[in-house]
Amino acid sequence: MLALKSRLWIIAVCVLLSACASKVSQQDITSAIKAETPTPPKQWAETSAATVQVGWIESFADPALIKLVLEAQAKNSNLQAAAANVERARALAVQAGAALAPSMNLSLGAAKTGSLHRSTTDTTNLNLGIQVGWEVDVWGRIRAGSEGAVASAQAAEADYRFARHSLAANTAKAYFTAIEVRLQTEVVQKSLATLEKTLRIVQLRYDSGMTSSQDLALTRADLATAREQLVNVESAGRDAVRALEILLGRYPSAELALRTSLPNSPLHPPVGVPSELLERRPDLVAAERRVAAAFNLLDQAKAARLPSLSLTSNIGGSSNSLADILDPQNVVWQLAANLLAPIFDGGRRQAQVDIATADQKQALANYGSVALDAFSQVESALDQGVALERRADELGIALQQTDKAYRVARVRYQEGEIPLLDLLALQQRLYSAGSSLLAVNRLLLEQRVNLHLALGGSWEMN
Repeated sequence: MLALKSRLWIIAVCVLLSACASKVSQQDITSAIKAETPTPPKQWAETSAATVQVGWIESFADPALIKLVLEAQAKNSNLQAAAANVERARALAVQAGAALAPSMNLSLGAAKTGSLHRSTTDTTNLNLGIQVGWEVDVWGRIRAGSEGAVASAQAAEADYRFARHSLAANTAKAYFTAIEVRLQTEVVQKSLATLEKTLRIVQLRYDSGMTSSQDLALTRADLATAREQLVNVESAGRDAVRALEILLGRYPSAELALRTSLPNSPLHPPVGVPSELLERRPDLVAAERRVAAAFNLLDQAKAARLPSLSLTSNIGGSSNSLADILDPQNVVWQLAANLLAPIFDGGRRQAQVDIATADQKQALANYGSVALDAFSQVESALDQGVALERRADELGIALQQTDKAYRVARVRYQEGEIPLLDLLALQQRLYSAGSSLLAVNRLLLEQRVNLHLALGGSWEMN
C-alpha cells in the first residue's frame, strides 16, 4: 500500500511540474513580429477602417469571368495539390498532439512448448494484457511540438487561401489578356484592310502615271508587314487562350470562346489601415503562423535538454486455459515510473536548439520581408491606377485627334496635295494609338486585380 501511495505522489508531482512548464505566449510572438514589421506612413494610419469588397470578381460585371474563376478553383491541379498539403499538415498536427495523451495497447499471445527428446505432453500458455504508457510533459516539450504543428497546419491553410486568391487573380488577368490580343488582332486586320484599299488607289495612280514606282513598292512593303503582324498576333492570341485553358485545367486546344470586348474597369476598392492589411492577407497570416511554429519548436528543442519522465502500467493474465486467463489468481498488475536525464550526447540537443533558434530568426525575417512586399504592392497598385487612368485619358484624345487628321490626309492625298509617305505615317499613328489604348485598358483591369490581391480581399463568390 505504501508503494502505491509513493507512485501516486510521483504522478501528482509530475502533473504539477507539467502545469508549471514554460509556454510561448501569443504576446511574445506579436511583440517579435511587430519589431520586424515596417512602419507605414502617417496617412495610412489615418485611413478610415473599411473592409475589402467580398466577391470582388463580381465587380467586373462579367458572368463569363465568374464562371471561369469557379471552374479554375474546382479543377486547377496546383490548387488541388495545395489542398492536399493542408490535409497532410492537419494530420501531422493530430499526430503531434497525440503524444500528450496516454497510449493503450491490448496484447494477446499464445506459446506452445515441448521437448524433442522426451515424449512429454506439450504445454500451451496463453496471455492477455493491457499496456498503458504516458510520457508526462513535465517541461512542455510535447505541448510545444503539438502547438508548433498546429501553427504549421494553420500556415498551410493560409497558403491554400492565398493560392485560391492568386489563382482567381491569374485567371482574370489571363482572361483579359486573351480578350485584348483578340482585339489587337482586329486592329491589325483593320490596318491590313486599309492598306489593301490604299494599294488599289496607288496602283490606279501608278497606272495613270500620277505616282512613282517608289510609292507602289512602299505600299506593298507596308502591306506585307501588316500581314506578318497579323500572323504574329493571331499566334499570340492562341497562346493566350491556351494559357487560360491550362489555368482552368482544360486541354490547351485554344478553342475557348471569349467575349468581344474588355469589361469595364470597376471603381477602386476601399483601403483599410495597415493592421487590417496584416490580418486579412493570407500570405501574411501564413508567415505569422510560421513564426508561431518556430517559437514553439525552439521551446520544444530547449525542453528536450531536460529530464523526461514516463509512466507505464501493465495488467493482464496468463494461463494454459483461455477460460482461466482472467481468473483473479492469474491476473497481475505493474505500475512503473522511468526518469531519463540526458548526460552526454555529443552536443546533439544543443545543436537542435541552435537550429531552432536560426529557424526562428529566419521566420521573423521572412515575415518582415513579406510585410514589406505587401505594403509595396499596395502602394504600387494605387500609384499605377492613377497613372493608367491618366494614360487612358490622353490616349483616348490622341486616338480621336489622329483619326480626324487621317481622314483629312486621305482626302488630301487623293487630291494630290500630300505625298503617300505622309498618309502612311498618319495611318500607322492611328492604329498604333488604338493598339496602345487597348493595352492600357487591359492594364487598368489588371491593376484592379492586383490591388484587390494586395489588399487581401476575398476571392470567394457570394
